[in-house]
Amino acid sequence: MPGTGAAGTGAAWPAPPEGPTPAEEAFDALYRHSSEALFRQTFLLTGRRSLSRESVARAFALAWERWPEVAVDRDPAGWVRAAAYEYAMSPWHRMRRAHRRLDPPPAEPEPRALLDALLELPPPYRRTLLLYDGVGLDLPETAAETEASTPAAASRLTNARAAVAERLPELAERPSPAEQSAFLNERLGALVLAQSAGTLPPPAAVRAESERRAELWTRAVAAFTVLLIGLTLFTLATAPTRYETPESPAQRVDGVPPRGGPQKLTPQDAVVRKALHDAFARGPERLVPEAG
Repeated sequence: MPGTGAAGTGAAWPAPPEGPTPAEEAFDALYRHSSEALFRQTFLLTGRRSLSRESVARAFALAWERWPEVAVDRDPAGWVRAAAYEYAMSPWHRMRRAHRRLDPPPAEPEPRALLDALLELPPPYRRTLLLYDGVGLDLPETAAETEASTPAAASRLTNARAAVAERLPELAERPSPAEQSAFLNERLGALVLAQSAGTLPPPAAVRAESERRAELWTRAVAAFTVLLIGLTLFTLATAPTRYETPESPAQRVDGVPPRGGPQKLTPQDAVVRKALHDAFARGPERLVPEAG
């Protein structure tokens, strides 16, 4: 009957939920809040807009793949930022033709000098300076995100500021570290805001790409497992059940001494042996017992 459920109670099956799930809504909110700022930050690390856009998409795809872990993190934006920085600063990108050349620098001399000074820093120093003076993290948080000790992070920050001060005389004029930090925070913020995020992919596309990659990896692992099981069964079926010692092929060996034993008789020895066999043996008479 129409409207009758499977159990005959008249209740219909519940309709599937429409619209995004709470997890998707939370991910989309995080993406809309952090993606553009993260793109601008990674551009300061790489000087390449295409690599920065790729780094942001890859970091958020990884976040969606591990969303149960990211959702309960005390700083989800920091989790994604660390993933984007790691991907953007990977040395393997230097081997890719699309990311070998830097994008055109800003036209203004001061932003260009600051960006050039940043890109000339070693990657750990560049990241430490951006996190502390640009993002505004404190020193322990910067050390934790860069996986360094607090003294090491402080040393990197001091050396990075000294290197940038050689290109920016205005920074060298600031006597105290607090004034230098405030000056760099202002200049880095202006340089970040001057970069256009362009067209970042929508969050739904990032989630779909993450799910597609996860599905491909699952299929690859399943195919490898089946192949490994098949090879194992084939080996068990064709392997011998007992060990047989292989027979070595016959080979001629030179330099072996002659066999021992009686030597071959000479003709004279043969004549003497024949004479001894033919002649009647004469010796003492045989003693015969007599009856008494």
